[in-house]
Parts: sequence; structure tokens; C-alpha cells
Amino acid sequence: MPGTELWLRSTRVVTPQGVRPASVAVAGGRITAVPPYEAAPPPGALVEDLGTDALLPGLVDTHVHINDPGRSEWEGFGTATRAAAAGGITTLVDMPLNSLPPTTTLAGLRIKRRAAEGVVQVDVGFWGGALPDNGADLGPLHRAGVFGFKCFLSPSGVEEFPPLTAADLERVAAQIAALDGLLIVHAEDPEQLERAPEPHGPRYAGFLASRPPAAENRAVDRLVEVASRHGTRVHVLHLSSAQALESLTRARARGVRISAETCPHFLTLTAEEVPDGATEFKCCPPIREAANREALWAGLADGTIDCVVSDHSPCTAELKVPDFGRAWGGISSLQLGLSAVWTEARRRGHPLDRVARWMATAPAALAGLGGKGAIEAGRDADFAVFAPEETFTVDAAALEHRNPVTAYAGRTLYGVVRSTWLRGRRIHHHGTFARPCGRLLERQPAL
Repeated sequence: MPGTELWLRSTRVVTPQGVRPASVAVAGGRITAVPPYEAAPPPGALVEDLGTDALLPGLVDTHVHINDPGRSEWEGFGTATRAAAAGGITTLVDMPLNSLPPTTTLAGLRIKRRAAEGVVQVDVGFWGGALPDNGADLGPLHRAGVFGFKCFLSPSGVEEFPPLTAADLERVAAQIAALDGLLIVHAEDPEQLERAPEPHGPRYAGFLASRPPAAENRAVDRLVEVASRHGTRVHVLHLSSAQALESLTRARARGVRISAETCPHFLTLTAEEVPDGATEFKCCPPIREAANREALWAGLADGTIDCVVSDHSPCTAELKVPDFGRAWGGISSLQLGLSAVWTEARRRGHPLDRVARWMATAPAALAGLGGKGAIEAGRDADFAVFAPEETFTVDAAALEHRNPVTAYAGRTLYGVVRSTWLRGRRIHHHGTFARPCGRLLERQPAL
């Protein structure tokens, strides 16, 4: 293997074919081969023997709210990507809202790219946004390299990103199908939400009642109909209601192009354990009961749910007032997703290669990032070195994201990220970081 610059070796390399002892050869920032563990490294290569630590592909998180520029006191490109690197994430895709301006025009995309340039620790791509009045912007944004378009079916929480009506959704779906693009959807039905009781006060039960499973179920049913009618590729964001899984299964059996994700908090936390006033647990759709959590795990295991991504949606501590009606909704978890999911996966007998598929390979495929998400020849040399048997207790103040708020504070989790590598360069190691070398990514046209 002439030209090899880096040679990693571990007794547990997580490959698409399973976990096995192996070496990984790297040249020019890419994986060139995955030879046997005992293979001799070429002369001149930098050799890193990881022992029994697992070598995972760098995670790909396609659902992150960075809020920069405009609300950078909530989060920013520098802090978010440091948290990502500390959590084994090497690629993320930024959501189009909560920043000002939102990524709903070509000008907004350019402003966001300027804010990110030179400060990102990991590779970063961008989603565009689909609004009731920006149909003329979708084509230019698509050609400029956004990875797809996000829309809401119910209020987003910020005035500058209004939801689509039923008629808007039909028009947008047809337009994105003509672009051969991807429509990603916050799927809660507004009529069902309007019928539900208003949330107020410190009790989580009141908030949970305000976001019933029926709102998600009806919205998913509508998306199945729209995707079927227009041939649009549609992705359901942050699926919380396990009752919607049957609709997705039936639709995919008919060839409807619809996929779904869920999030670490839906797989690890339960409504029964949320204390009164603990609005760090508030998100929309909500964390549901333990029985629902188990059904989501079953949907993940059987492939109905494609991937697991963070939906990192941070804010300042002041916005998390102890009233579930008034507090900002969002879980801060970017740095903790791998450990949180692994803690529950190992308890259920799921191996590391399955976790890597859910959190690296499948999100990369969703966004069309063919060079990311797996340890195999031809992919980017993006890695997370992970100690799966070690535990740690979450200290919110020690996390890298901007504000010390997280629903995981005080929880003991399995799995420590020792180091993270981006294109063959170590960018994080035991809490220290290299100079930012992340790139801004654009969607690559299909071949």
C-alpha cells in the first residue's frame, strides 16, 4: 500500500460486515484498505495501536440546530462542532431555522456559510427551508448544494419559519419531486394539536397531553399520501410516536419513498421519569412513556426507523423556565448521543456495528454523503475511538456546547469517546482539540 500515511489498528474495528480485529490504512485523507489486524504497516506510516478500544466510523448527525448567526447566544458553529467532535461526530447537517436569517434563500445560505467558514471543528452541510412563500428560492438553493428542504406542518416556534398548509405541502412536494430533492418534515398535525389541552405549569403530564400521538400519526399518514401522489422522497423527522410505525411499514411495502429517524432522547428517556418543572426534558414532539420507547426500539431493530440523530436544539438557561407551557422546547445532547444510545443498545443486546449503522451509515445515506459513514476503502478517514465498557456521569457544565443545560445531567452512561479523527487528522483527543479543519459541504449531484 504505497503512499500510506496513517495506519490504525484495533481488536475491534466496526465495519459494515461486523466488528473484527483489523488495521485501517489511510492516505490523502481517505481509507485505502482495511487489511487484517496482523498485517505489517508500510514503512513511513504513522502507526496508532488502539488496543481494545473500538474504532467506529465518525458519526453523521443530520439534525442539528446551530442557531448561528442571529441566535448565537443559544449555540454557535464553534461550540456546536466542538461538542460534535467530543461526541465522536465528524459530520453534521445544520437545520435552516433558529438562525437569523433562516436558510430559506440563497442570500441566507451565503450568510450562514460565512458564519461557519474557518471555525468548524467537523464537516458541516446545510438544509434549506420550505416556507409558504419561498417557492422561487427552492431551485436556487438546491443548485447551491443544500441537502434537502425542511418544513413544518405545525407552528415551528419562531415567526420567521411559518408552517405549510395542506395546499402548501402539495405544491412544495411536487416542486421538490421535480428537483429530485428530499423533503424533511416536522410531522405534527395542527388540527390535532389545536384539539389538545394547552400546556401550562410545571407538570410534565400536562405538556405530554398537549402533544398527543394522534398529532404525529395523522401527520405521517398525510405525508404518506403526499409522497405517494407526487413521488417525492420524504423523510419524517424526530419520530416520537411508535403508533406511526405501522403506517410507515405499509407505505414502504408499496414502494412509497418515505423514511424516518428517531433521537437518543426518545430511545433512552421516558415520560414517567421527568420531574416536575424539569423543562430541560421539553421537546416537540415529546418524550413519551416507557412502553412507547420499547416500541421505538423494535421499529429501529426491524428497519422501519432508518437512523438515530440528535435533534440538538439548545437555548440559554434562562429560556428553560420551570413552566412547560412557556419554556423553549429542545434537548441539548450533541456530545452525548453515542453514549446514550449505546447505553440502551448494549442492554438490549445490539452490537456496536448496528449502532454505527443507525448513527453513521444511515444518516450519511439519507443526505447522500457517499464518502462518509463507514470504515471501508474509498470513504473519508473519519473515525471515533470509543471505549464501550467505560462509564461516566454527565456533568452539564463540562460539556462543549454553549449553555450548560441537558436532560442527561447526572446520568451515568456507558461508552467514552477517547478521540475523533477527520480525514485522517486527529481533531479531538481526551478533551483537547486541534485547530478547526472542518469543511463546508455541498450536496453532490446523483450520478
